[in-house]
Amino acid sequence: MTKHRIYSVSVASVYPHYVAKAEKKGRTKAEVDEIICWLTGYNPETLDEQLAKKTNFEDFFVQAPRMNPSRSLITGVICGVRVEEIQEPTMREIRYLDKLIDELAKGKSMQKILRQ
Repeated sequence: MTKHRIYSVSVASVYPHYVAKAEKKGRTKAEVDEIICWLTGYNPETLDEQLAKKTNFEDFFVQAPRMNPSRSLITGVICGVRVEEIQEPTMREIRYLDKLIDELAKGKSMQKILRQ
């Protein structure tokens, strides 16, 4: 899949997979939402609006109220690539989100996931 095709995918189309991955490991949709809101600055209502509008990933991150400055503390490998080494900004944001959902599914505490 090319870079532009990935960016044009709606967050709403991937969101159920995030929730399913979390729930399969005993975590909750509320925790997934908390992670997304922490990362982007959306609140639950504005997140729901973005999902309902089927906003694509690129616009989702561009329109985010306040990308969390602590996201630079997110490190590690996702899909065989170190997230901190990803140069392309939108792809790095997507992989930050993927990494946080992975951490949730692996049982990390919300405090550690949210870098507190």
